[in-house]
Amino acid sequence: MKALFFLRHYNDIDHITPVIAKWIERGHVCDIVMIGKKRFDGDYRIEFLKKLAGVSIVHLQDLLSFLEFTKWRLQTLLLVRSSYRSFFAPLVKVLARIYNAKRREAIWLLTTQRLLERSFPESGKGVVAFDWIERNSEICVEWVEILVSVARKQGLGTVSLPHGDSPHASQLIRRGEWQLKPDTSFSAAGMFDKVVVPNELCATRFRPFMDDRKLIVLGSPRYCEEWLTKLATLIPASPLVRSDNRLNVVIFLRKANFTTFWEEVGEVIQMIAAFPGVELAVKPHTRGGWKQSLTKDAALQRLTNVTMIEEDIHSVHLLQWADVIIDLATSVAYEAIRAGKPVLAADYLHAGRSAAAVYMPETELRCRDDVYENIDKLLTKGCQSHYIESHRQRFIKEMLDVPGKEVLPHYVALLESLVETR
Repeated sequence: MKALFFLRHYNDIDHITPVIAKWIERGHVCDIVMIGKKRFDGDYRIEFLKKLAGVSIVHLQDLLSFLEFTKWRLQTLLLVRSSYRSFFAPLVKVLARIYNAKRREAIWLLTTQRLLERSFPESGKGVVAFDWIERNSEICVEWVEILVSVARKQGLGTVSLPHGDSPHASQLIRRGEWQLKPDTSFSAAGMFDKVVVPNELCATRFRPFMDDRKLIVLGSPRYCEEWLTKLATLIPASPLVRSDNRLNVVIFLRKANFTTFWEEVGEVIQMIAAFPGVELAVKPHTRGGWKQSLTKDAALQRLTNVTMIEEDIHSVHLLQWADVIIDLATSVAYEAIRAGKPVLAADYLHAGRSAAAVYMPETELRCRDDVYENIDKLLTKGCQSHYIESHRQRFIKEMLDVPGKEVLPHYVALLESLVETR
């Protein structure tokens, strides 16, 4: 069977690579088309996929002429939300009116035909897979809608796969979100035959816009045991050096559009750094980290035991290095929870309620005193017995292993069923 996967940024590479690897292991083949701004050449996950028999990886830019790709890229910029928040927003609005949907359709169709004819030259069966496509995505929804429509007419199955998880158990988590109602940005996913989510908490985002036949809960491909075992053999050597006589703490930050109380984050960093025997690493989000003023705070940069982590150091390296993870509601902490490493859910540092704190109340930080007491306890008594084990096991069962531990086979079975039923 043949699949066409589209990958665009760090997170969907991270979460969809396990599905692709399992697809190939089952004896199928696939094309992977990179459609993001970065090519990710040299990324260890992309390099792993390149070595698999039956995998072809190419960037969209290499499949189109210079003029065709330039038109595709410019049309994308006319429609993505970030363009309307830039200095050039007035010009973008004018150009979007001039180059209306009718005029844009030609380049969308040309690109679509090139891709589908390349991957499915004969009128055979197959499946086309994107990550989650939202109304505010940095990929053009208008183009994806046309590609999905054409693919369906050709008898191909279409599916939207997870590019993350559900770190928030609350809804109003971003700047400007003031009304508790379904978030229409998730409605775009309705274009696909199937939309896959890792758990029921995540499903609540999409459920208002589609029925249970379309929305499928299949567990976390990124944080399932099978993939974590495989991943341990793939990751490159870590550039980080552990010191066994110090408590290594890492803080993972969210993107800038999530409401985070940055002043208090800075206070917490300085307080933790004041503990003798602590080494602290701060990891900005893989997208938009440069927008976080905290990373350029001169007072923090002067702290000798605090390091602002560069983008080229992978989160998995930090998880290996760390004894303790302070979480501002990021799914990367789920790997630490699976491994039993202490996670401190710093819910008072942001506007949301984290899934980790809901499932495991013993992990929650509710005030600065909690931060101090937890760090002091970890320094004096060690990192064992951090969790109530029944809470952690329930988290793993309901958030990561749904409906069971055989997560990746379930994903492949769904893709196979889409090929067959179409």
